[in-house]
Amino acid sequence: MPPKSSATPPKESAPLRVVQAAVQSRQFAPVYYLHGDDDFLKDGALHDLLQAAIDPSTRDFNLEQRRGSDLDAESVASLLTTPPMLAERRAVVLRDVTGLKKAARVQLDKYLERPAGDTLLLLVSPAGTKADPALLHASVSLEFAPLTPERVRRWITHHATTVLQVDIADDAAQLLQQAVGNDLHLLAAELDKCASYELGMHDDVGAPHGGAPRATIGVEAVSAVVGVRRGETVTDLLDAVARHDAQAAVQLVPHVLSQPKMSAVQVVIMLGTQAFALSFGRARRDAGVPTPRLPQEYFAFLKDTGGYPGRPWGEAASAWTRATDGWSAEACARALALLLEADTALKDTRVSNEEQLLTSLVLALCATRSRRAA
Repeated sequence: MPPKSSATPPKESAPLRVVQAAVQSRQFAPVYYLHGDDDFLKDGALHDLLQAAIDPSTRDFNLEQRRGSDLDAESVASLLTTPPMLAERRAVVLRDVTGLKKAARVQLDKYLERPAGDTLLLLVSPAGTKADPALLHASVSLEFAPLTPERVRRWITHHATTVLQVDIADDAAQLLQQAVGNDLHLLAAELDKCASYELGMHDDVGAPHGGAPRATIGVEAVSAVVGVRRGETVTDLLDAVARHDAQAAVQLVPHVLSQPKMSAVQVVIMLGTQAFALSFGRARRDAGVPTPRLPQEYFAFLKDTGGYPGRPWGEAASAWTRATDGWSAEACARALALLLEADTALKDTRVSNEEQLLTSLVLALCATRSRRAA
């Protein structure tokens, strides 16, 4: 199902600006190629283009949505040469376009040499597939890369205010992202539930056009819906390990593993990113970089490596800066070795208790504090 309406975040990336401009002007290129690894944003852009380009009253006649793997050459030719009915334009959505068989692809390539002016052709590749160079050349390319953690935080606020017509407190948005992560599909679903919860708790709150204040999603709503409280998120676990607080870290393990779509493997990945970052920060400090400059160094590290720290990059950089002087080069090396062992163990199908393994890991990581750092 497509999103209920546009969910373009502020400071849009280039593809979202292209879509917004086309929607506002009602001027469309004959062919768009939607690709990249963020299917949620891709589906939202597809929905917005179709809503703007095709008259709802004739949509049953003038909108075709097919999968490339289901089509033969004759079907492709028929789809692309059928004129619009009782309208100025028709639309064809061809999903999994790189899955077209050879003869069908020949028909598509032939059409792309001279696309029809009364047909809007939307070619879509699923996440995880490499962009097709020929399609990039023959269309308006719209690449939807995953949002950075910072932009996800802004997207949460934007989606709540524009799609759900509610506000969300900054600390509630932070808690939601910490609990759910950067999966926009899951975030949208949890936001919808949070909005319903908040509206149900405050039936007297009216809609904006009635002059009453809008409902605001608070931390309490996120805690009730998602099942996570402040101080019990994966970032709290990361911070406890970073400061070698074994007692706090062990207590957090079961809370973190009980959260939506969270697993020991994901926690180990984030702990690994943190360990690599602290190793980098330790090396920079040993090279003479002063502590106040470390946040910029860490931000550059994340930009270069594309690591997933489990939170916005700025927040991660600040947290790691506070922890760096508590880690020696030897402690960082030991932490990386422990994480490699844990990752290998988690891939062993005989492992039946992730909580026990993760508990042992965080205890060992917290015990790496060197005498010099202590």
